[in-house]
Amino acid sequence: MAVVELETGDHQPENGFVSPETTSPELLTRIDGSVLPFLGAFGKYQKQLIVLTWIPALFIGFSQYSDDFLLAQPNNTCIQPLANLTNERIGPSSTVHNNANNTQCNCTEWTFEMHTGLVQNVVTKWSLVCDSAWKVHIAKFSLLVGSIFGYLVFGILTDWFGRHPVLIISVLFMLVFGLSVAFSVNVPMFSTLRFFEGFCLAGITLSLYVLRIELCLPGWRFSMTMVASFVVLGGQLLMPGVAYLCRDWQVLQAVIICPLLLMVSYIWIFPESLRWLLATQQYGRSKLIMGHIAKKNRVNMELDPDNILGELQRSLQQKPKKTCIVKMVGTRNLWKNIVVLCVNSLTGYGIHHCFARSMKYPDGQETTMFHNFYADYYTMAGIAVASCIALCPAVGLMGRRGGLLMFMIITALASLLQLGLLNLLGKYSGHLNIGRTVCSYIFFFDNFSIAFSIIGMFSSQAVSNLSIFFCAEITPTVIRGGGLGLVLASAGFGTLTAPIMELHNQKGYFLHHIIFACCTLICIICILLLPETRNQPLPETLADAENYTRQPLLLPRKPLLHPSDSSRDYTRTSFDCHSMLMSQI
Repeated sequence: MAVVELETGDHQPENGFVSPETTSPELLTRIDGSVLPFLGAFGKYQKQLIVLTWIPALFIGFSQYSDDFLLAQPNNTCIQPLANLTNERIGPSSTVHNNANNTQCNCTEWTFEMHTGLVQNVVTKWSLVCDSAWKVHIAKFSLLVGSIFGYLVFGILTDWFGRHPVLIISVLFMLVFGLSVAFSVNVPMFSTLRFFEGFCLAGITLSLYVLRIELCLPGWRFSMTMVASFVVLGGQLLMPGVAYLCRDWQVLQAVIICPLLLMVSYIWIFPESLRWLLATQQYGRSKLIMGHIAKKNRVNMELDPDNILGELQRSLQQKPKKTCIVKMVGTRNLWKNIVVLCVNSLTGYGIHHCFARSMKYPDGQETTMFHNFYADYYTMAGIAVASCIALCPAVGLMGRRGGLLMFMIITALASLLQLGLLNLLGKYSGHLNIGRTVCSYIFFFDNFSIAFSIIGMFSSQAVSNLSIFFCAEITPTVIRGGGLGLVLASAGFGTLTAPIMELHNQKGYFLHHIIFACCTLICIICILLLPETRNQPLPETLADAENYTRQPLLLPRKPLLHPSDSSRDYTRTSFDCHSMLMSQI
């Protein structure tokens, strides 16, 4: 019988693409299939660590939604205008609604009526109304912009220095800057410190997310992540009660930050990610952590049928090999998947503001739908909770790609119907006999607008959460921090559109909504290019991530090599084929 000789030599990169490297030992790269089952699979020790990643999520939720209380606009009344030399109080008609062009803004003294449970916040402390109202939006920018930069910077650092050091450094600096915010003496100081607070908050969020993903086996990843999302939403739901108990914004800021002191103990409690150590070939540290995990899970390491410890011992002399997110550019499939998910997260968070504004202000005026802060706040929080609840069965039935596609289609339909159908009804309401009076038409229009807004917020929230989780599964371990940082930063850019629109007094809102509605249509097409990762092991190297290719939507199959990659050098694939042919001979 003729022997087929397979080429295993080095090949030059094709068409400028970087050829993925697969020099790691075979068993040590099969973490979900070999290493973790050898250490007790998803044992008691891993579950304890997962719980430790959930606890800070509550305080992360407090920080993420603190702007709704620290920077809330109160009802403000002018006591003494500049044009009036008397000390008489101006009547109720003098209530000013933060309009810089209002002549009554020429005021020397204000009285404020808070409606968020606080007696005083940043706006009332420094009288950020009328001509100074723009400083409130700058303060909102600072936290979001700091988070965007934090995701990008800490994403790279988690891949280069590890998840554990980034987590601890972020916590330490978060304590410093977060507590300093409470002692701000003016608005510039407050905004600057909030930037660094957002920067450190991004590092904590990112490192905890990655650590949680890398601790789990395929069947547990999504459920463990969703529990963390519910804990964050729990922080959102509890925030009004915390604000009411604190009464003052400085006390509230300190109460939000101080519980993070508990995370300093993670220096000794929480180990470095074993998955990251093995993927970057740091086998000396990996051996120590594997022994610790096996001891905690009460696993007898002498029972090693696959000889994992022997292979680990032979690999101890290898030098660590770390990868930067920049190498993603040299791949064929990976960069496309990450870009698609970046656009999805940007669109989800961006269009969420459009729906939120339409629901809170259905008639386009500055009067909210419920005329009550708590009703508006808990309505938004309730929609977010319902979205996460619906996400669980949807992903369980349809998978990651099918669930993302379904929610994006719902978002697109809600947006297009709100933009198109309601405007057509307004134009042809007389012919359709919708209402005989103006009041009945306004009632009809507002109710349908609110209904579409609720549906759109519900689905866009699911799109945003699932895009982030999808990226964590598609991106290989060696650059998972950088890839996840890009998607989270894109989500931050989408969220940033809300204060930008507020700064411009909602001018261009309709065009803003149209742009994001068009983005939803583009995302629907791009989602079809993504692979399905349900019940699949996490990719560890760039070569593993390249092997994930698109499968049919209705008949999912195991990941296959892309046809155009058949001539490329994948050492592992060549080795497997050679072994199979030799065994047949």
